[in-house]
Amino acid sequence: MIRKFSTSASSVTASSAVKGAGRLLAVLVLSGAAVGAAHAQQASAPRAAASANTGPVKIGFVNTERIFRDAAPAKAALSKMEADFKKRDTDLQDIAARLRNMSEQLDKDSAVLSESDRNRRQRELSDLDKDFQRKRREFQEDLNQRRNEELSQVLERANRVIKQIAEQENYDLILQEAVVVSPRVDITDKVLSALNGGK
Repeated sequence: MIRKFSTSASSVTASSAVKGAGRLLAVLVLSGAAVGAAHAQQASAPRAAASANTGPVKIGFVNTERIFRDAAPAKAALSKMEADFKKRDTDLQDIAARLRNMSEQLDKDSAVLSESDRNRRQRELSDLDKDFQRKRREFQEDLNQRRNEELSQVLERANRVIKQIAEQENYDLILQEAVVVSPRVDITDKVLSALNGGK
């Protein structure tokens, strides 16, 4: 909301006082900034000298996707998962085949069926389809949850290995995501070797 102020003598005087105080404040802020800058230069000099003595930064990169695909613990986890979910997957495939057969049979017989028989078979088909959709959704949710649990354990192990390599080889920074990576800094093979060796 915009307010209109009267230009009486008292408001002009107040305005001059505020402007004068504002100028004084600006002078104080500028002088404080100059002093602060001088202190900052003095404080950064030892830090610059210290960083010049440490040498170049050593950077590494680990391809997490390759770890999940090629590491022995990841392969073992996925194989165990497939074995654990195989029966449920087979059951779902059986229900899908039954649905297909029932639907095809209903299409063939539709012309000769009575209204009540057609409605009954359509209800059976609809009930079976609902059951199938529910089981498939539950299967997918359980599978995703299990996959996330297994892969998080693999990632945890990989991170421990990465930390060991970083400490042993004096890495300053190890990245797990990057847009462009030079093979010179890619240490994924070292991590895979350690994971596959059971370290």
